[in-house]
Amino acid sequence: MSETEARGAGQRLQEQLDTIVDLLRQQQRMRDELDALRDADVDPVARAPIAEALKDSGEVLQQQLEPLHPADIAFILESLPLDERLTVWERVRSDRDGEILLEVSDAVRESLIADMDQGEIMAAVEPLDADELADLVEDLPTEVLPELMASLDAQQREQLQSALSYEDDQIGALMDFEMVTIREDVSLETVLRYLRRFEELPPQTDKLFVVNHDNVLTGVLPLHWLLVNPPDRMVGELMAPDVNTFHPGDDAYEVAQAFERYDLVTAPVVDEGNHLIGRITIDAMVDVIREEGESESLSRGGLREEEDIFASIWASVRNRWSWLAINLVTAFLASRVIGLFENSIEKLVALATLMPIVAGIGGNSGNQTITMIVRASALDQVNPNAIRRLWQKELGVALFNGLIWGGVIGTVAALLYESPMLGLVMTAAMTLNLLLAAFMGVGIPMALIRLGRDPALGASVFLTFMTDSGGFFIFLGLATLFLM
Repeated sequence: MSETEARGAGQRLQEQLDTIVDLLRQQQRMRDELDALRDADVDPVARAPIAEALKDSGEVLQQQLEPLHPADIAFILESLPLDERLTVWERVRSDRDGEILLEVSDAVRESLIADMDQGEIMAAVEPLDADELADLVEDLPTEVLPELMASLDAQQREQLQSALSYEDDQIGALMDFEMVTIREDVSLETVLRYLRRFEELPPQTDKLFVVNHDNVLTGVLPLHWLLVNPPDRMVGELMAPDVNTFHPGDDAYEVAQAFERYDLVTAPVVDEGNHLIGRITIDAMVDVIREEGESESLSRGGLREEEDIFASIWASVRNRWSWLAINLVTAFLASRVIGLFENSIEKLVALATLMPIVAGIGGNSGNQTITMIVRASALDQVNPNAIRRLWQKELGVALFNGLIWGGVIGTVAALLYESPMLGLVMTAAMTLNLLLAAFMGVGIPMALIRLGRDPALGASVFLTFMTDSGGFFIFLGLATLFLM
């Protein structure tokens, strides 16, 4: 899809959302009017036209939802407050519930499932494949699980239990069990006849997996090879050994990077004996990359987990309080640094107006460094052994920027307050704080990596504390030494 097409699709989806929001507002006005008429004891016959119009509006809403892709409906549900979200959810065809539950965020999924009874939940999840069920099981009420397991056949139960035995960030939890396997001792004509027996091939099928009688993977046959070669050729002559095989315990994000690097659409998942046990598809890997990016953004913002934008106040407070508490402590400590120089600030008021510049520029510069380090870490381009080289490079950049931009703001300060010495202090403080920001911008995420933690987790909070308190101390300390 081109950029123009993507923009057009996004615009159409936004227009559909606007249309649905307008319908919901119309319905609310009609409900309010009906409530007012009931309170006034107006005759039911007089209320009938409004009630009929409300019913018609609900049917129009259902017609608006009917042609939409499950992912588009998920977007609409995530964009609505809880009461309107549930109104729309009631108008979704029950046979589409499962697909939509797979598409919505975890936080929104909880609110939808909470509004469903046990029968509705079972009707939604029963049509799903084992790998899809594995994505939903953790969010389902415990009383539903025995009935769900009883509704599955032996193979589905085994596949579901297999998927649930792995961590969420492992390939085993994401692999798809729906795939096409063939033998190497058959002709392409035989393979074509075999494929024609399928009503449709599994989604994202770009290759067929070649296995022997023991289900050991021996190679792959890309579909386009099947189409462009003579039908009497044998699979064993054409198949290629697939070097891009993965194990169920492999890290999902690392596999997603391999998909991006090698332009994969599907890849086989094998056990230690090279037995084929499933496949991984590009759509699952795109979800992994998206979730990793969202998780990184949440970590930088000090959020513990993904949050429904229309969540209750208490749910949002619980999600946000921990890092706000840490930030409060660091901000208080930074304020105490200022308190050490109260006498200097009283004597030279200009210090109070200039010190936020030193701290602010240091924080921005340090966040640039952290962003580069976190991104490189996500791409496996950096490791703790490279910290010295990274420090050398970032300190060099900070020194250059400090002398240039510190000189600029120092000149401005000198002219503004008619004090050349104040300008020199400003330049020196800016340079030193940028050097501190560069040092901490490398050191904080690398320390988190060494500890086995997410390098984005709280890094900006600690960096802001260091550049604020350090910037205040450096600037006010230099001013006290040379200007008092």
